[in-house]
Amino acid sequence: MAFTEVFITGIGIISSTGNNCQENLEALKTAKSGLRPLSLFPVAHPFPAGEIHPDPVSDPGLPRTHALALRAAREALAREDRPPDAIVIGVTTGGMPKTELLLREKNPHPEAYIWHGAGTVAACLARELKCPGPAFTISTACSSGAAALIFGRALIRSGAAVRVLAGGADGLCRFTYFGFNSLQLLDPQGARPLDKNRAGMSLGEGAAMLLLTGAGEVPAHAIARLAGGGLSCDAYHATAPRPDGAGALAAMREALADAGLSAAEIDYINLHGTGTVDNDAAETAAIKKLFGNTIPEFSSIKGTTGHSLGAAGAIDAAVCVLGLAHGIVPANGGFREVDPLIGISPRTKPHFRPIRRLLSNSFGFGGNNAAVVITAPRETPSRPQRSAPPALRVRGSACLTGAGGINATVARFLSGESAAGRLPDEEIAKDLPPRAIRRLKRLPRLALALAAAAQADAAVKENPAAVFFGTAWGPLSETYDFLMKLFETNESLSSPTDFIGSVHNAPAGQVALWFQAAGANLTASCGDYSFEQALLMAGLFSPAGKFSIVLGAEETHPLFSPLLDASVAGGAAASDGGGALIVTPAREESGARLKSLFFASGDDPREAAGSLVSALGGLETIRGKYDAVFAGIPGADDARAREQLDRFLSLTRFSGPVIDYRRYTGQYAAAAATASVLAVRLIANGKIPRSLAGAGDLILEKKGILVLGLGRQVTALEALG
Repeated sequence: MAFTEVFITGIGIISSTGNNCQENLEALKTAKSGLRPLSLFPVAHPFPAGEIHPDPVSDPGLPRTHALALRAAREALAREDRPPDAIVIGVTTGGMPKTELLLREKNPHPEAYIWHGAGTVAACLARELKCPGPAFTISTACSSGAAALIFGRALIRSGAAVRVLAGGADGLCRFTYFGFNSLQLLDPQGARPLDKNRAGMSLGEGAAMLLLTGAGEVPAHAIARLAGGGLSCDAYHATAPRPDGAGALAAMREALADAGLSAAEIDYINLHGTGTVDNDAAETAAIKKLFGNTIPEFSSIKGTTGHSLGAAGAIDAAVCVLGLAHGIVPANGGFREVDPLIGISPRTKPHFRPIRRLLSNSFGFGGNNAAVVITAPRETPSRPQRSAPPALRVRGSACLTGAGGINATVARFLSGESAAGRLPDEEIAKDLPPRAIRRLKRLPRLALALAAAAQADAAVKENPAAVFFGTAWGPLSETYDFLMKLFETNESLSSPTDFIGSVHNAPAGQVALWFQAAGANLTASCGDYSFEQALLMAGLFSPAGKFSIVLGAEETHPLFSPLLDASVAGGAAASDGGGALIVTPAREESGARLKSLFFASGDDPREAAGSLVSALGGLETIRGKYDAVFAGIPGADDARAREQLDRFLSLTRFSGPVIDYRRYTGQYAAAAATASVLAVRLIANGKIPRSLAGAGDLILEKKGILVLGLGRQVTALEALG
């Protein structure tokens, strides 16, 4: 069994304190602040923000977030002669800087909104950098960038990739500025992390991308080692952290254990440190519990860069690597006076000394916590064993479609009839306590209803410990309502409730609250392949011996969806829904199993089909293992998807039934989640009826169904008996 360490071999960074690594290094040495009154768009009383000057957007066709990500990515790969195997990026705003202008102008043309989706940032990088592998997106609010690094490391350790470009990006926009202002979380004087008089955060923007390289020995060009990562969830509140810092503490402990280090071996802690009263107090409470009376030097850089949301964890990590490489402990900008309720003081000026091992924290809405350990490249390695993620045993499942719940959906499917449509809101929520959903709109209600039904089907007393969620578009109702109110009042009023509920990971946070799930809580926003990414994450991060829930859900919005989703804009009937599964790592257990097998770019249909056949073991393995193929053909990418499918069938000479599952589920991005549940149910039934199989009923002798995602990316997962 091979052992693989993960090294950082390239860095790119753009922030309010510098347009590249060298400028950010100089700012680090002098504690230069990038905060200044916001000027990107007009506001009545502009608060200090970490706005990038001069304007970084050279291509007016690209949204701000995409342009920032591309700048950082190109710097990270400047010394490379080939593209990375995969791209993982954490974002929250996606194309929002452009979408909000289009909506304010009431632009009715769907082609103008092609950059809106969070997943379009990674797709843009993949196209521009000619990456042949998968392009993944994580959207866990302000921990997104750090979570992307942890996911990238896990991909390498699993053997799925050798070189992964991972990081985060977010651009300033009205949506986040007015959203955080509505929560009264912006400090009029600028962020002062940990200070006695701190009054909130300062928004920032930027991007950082790190090239992660797997190797058994230290590469000659290694800058640092990404030694460990930890994920947890507070399962406490939609926005406020758990006051005792228990969730933050769990993430830090897991990161240290993953790195094979003790707390006493850490030289420096990079705090999440936003400057809000509750966040700083909770984080320092966790640090005290972890380090006791021997707390190493610590600081937050958000008093100089601003809080760049989905980019923050990656920017923090990049700054940490610069500090490690050049022997600099960063200063804590804005700090003046010790808070007696915190009782400890951060580093207030840059400290020039060697750093060998550091811990960096990132926390976000929904209680999403991520911590990474970074060390000098030649520190004694933890020697993590490389192993592929196991299959996941399915203990319970549920789905919701236009037909209703799982029984109604399966009945329609088995009879060869469509279950497409849009359930009324009251039908979705009929089995949920009114108090639990009174402030929730459609997508979080869908997620909770699916989770509760899957848990009931599992018939186990133990709640899931981890949550993995896939959604392409996030909570559309909250996003649309927030923006419309903002524009209708000439940007003077906005809804804090809608803003809180608008983040992509808000539904997963609600599921964690429902189950009190304190383990990993990850939201994938990978377009039509979001559920497939969530399933892959579940395979990589599901805790051994415990239950996890993996789900995918999408809402269709009568006004927003036709603008954003080209498959809906093409005239398909309004449909939404999703699926959920209670799973455990299968190991040697029997029963229905699901496993993610393949992810790649679909740009070249012939190459994608050939790579898929090879990855699945060749035509004899495919024909000997699977009784049927479920094919996901997005309406917006019909021609390319069908070319990929035809090529796959030609190469394998597969003769079993091939079922275009979107004909039955409807055209929505999370349809693969519903299809996976249906595949598991077909295997349990032991046959595919003639209404689906063709000439007659097909007895499932091999008890395997291959579920393909086709189009812009090509994915494969298998359901086995």
